[in-house]
This record gives sequence, C-alpha cells and structure tokens, in this order.
Amino acid sequence: MGINLTNFLSSQSKNTKMIDFQDLDHLDGLSISVVSANLYKDIRDDLTMFYFREGVNAGSLEKDILEKYKEPCPEALVESALRNIKILEDQNFFNFKVSVKSSDVFLSIAAYRQLSEAMDYPLHLGITEAGSFVTGSVKSSIGLGSLLLDGIGDTIRVSLSDDPVKEVKIGNEILKSLGLRNRGVKIISCPSCARQAFQVIDTVKILEEKLSHIKTPITLSIIGCVVNGPGEAALTDIGITGGGKGNNMLYLSGVQSEKVLTGQIINKVVSEVEKMAAQLEKK
Repeated sequence: MGINLTNFLSSQSKNTKMIDFQDLDHLDGLSISVVSANLYKDIRDDLTMFYFREGVNAGSLEKDILEKYKEPCPEALVESALRNIKILEDQNFFNFKVSVKSSDVFLSIAAYRQLSEAMDYPLHLGITEAGSFVTGSVKSSIGLGSLLLDGIGDTIRVSLSDDPVKEVKIGNEILKSLGLRNRGVKIISCPSCARQAFQVIDTVKILEEKLSHIKTPITLSIIGCVVNGPGEAALTDIGITGGGKGNNMLYLSGVQSEKVLTGQIINKVVSEVEKMAAQLEKK
C-alpha cells in the first residue's frame, strides 16, 4: 500500500490528526491525514506490510526552505526530501519511496539526479501538473525518459489533465520505448505521406484499440509504401507494407507471407497477432 505522507497540510488543520509522535513541533507543517494516522496506529507493530511515498512538490515547499533558497530549486527540493526522510527514519519507518516533483522539466531532472546521489531509497519519478494530454505527455516523456536512461527511478507517474487511463498508457509507452517494459504490441508506423497505398493513420488507430488486450510482447510494423516497408517488416514479428492497386504485403517473422487487400488489413493483422500471441504463450 502506498500512502502520500507529505501533503504539507497545516498542523492546525481540523481535518488532520497526528498520532503517537513524541515531538510534533519539529514537523514544520508536515501532517499525516486521518487515514494515514489511523493506519499508523493500527499497524505500529507490523510496519513491514506497508510503504509510504515521501513526496516533495516544488509548489508546496516548507516556508523556511523557501525563504532560504528564495525560489524552488533542485537544492531546495532535495533538502526538503532529506528532512522528511529523517522524520520517517526517526520513527523507524524505512519502507518508503521518495519523489521530488515539479512542473518544470529541468528542475525535476536536476532534483532527482541530486537526490539519487544523496540517498539510497527508491525514487518515484514524475513531472507534476504537466498539463493537457499532448503537452503533459511530451514533458513527461522528456523528464522521465532522461532520468530512466540514467538508471534513475523505480516507479513512475504520468500526471495529465485528462483521463487517468491515458496516464497509464503514456507511462507504459515511455517504458516500452526505453526497452524497460516488454509487454503488449509495439507498433512501428509511418507518418502521413503521398506514397502511402492505404490510410496508415486510421489503420494504426483501429489496430491499437483492437490489439490492446494482447499482453504478449509482439512487434508490428505498419508502413504504407515499399520504400521503407520491407526494411521495417524484416525487423518486426509481423508487418504490412503498402502495395499498388490495393495489394499489400504481409510479412511474418520478417519474411513475405501473402498479399492482403486494403479492406482486409485490419482483420488479417488482428488475426495474425492473436495467433502469434497464443503460440508464444504456449512456449
């Protein structure tokens, strides 16, 4: 179970309650919600069942730290994180991960890099309040991708002003693109182009939906012409390359298999992917 410990609520809030801490004054505005407090009370003798996320946010730094650094900066986020880690350690809490989030990509990256050098607890990566679907996805991909490529990070969260399901999809795609997650169908497809023998964009959208239930790792190339198609198909498990007069070529394991009419592409690809997934799952 993960609990966001550092909500930075006022210690005087009527909606919060501190339980069983020796000295509340040193918490400097850090409070634990009623739910967290009750959990703490109930599981005091068996804390190994739970972990906490000790989360620092650039928009809600402690007053004294903000006064010291004048504005949110990597050093400020790291100091806040280390302070709150000490609070948990003093209470014999060691099952937690840490985040130092900001809506600024560069600030987040720098803070996470500094924190990774300063402590050994798991890091929860995220670009907080990243924005709308497109903007937030781009910012999250840059921020999380840069850190993950450096070997920094244990869990991730993509924060979008959109459906949470889309957050999960973007997070999965980031991991798949970096080779850190090998699950589901990975589609390689081309952009709009005058050489396309069929509507690649529409085809890919439909295939993504129809193949979303596949969990077996399979690579699929959807290329609309013979210029780049054969080369991509040779590197994927299944491939479709556009051809003249609606005759497109299906590739299986990099080898030409059969011609497929444009109107049959979706059904044929879905069928072949499901067939390959079933075969791989039996191995």
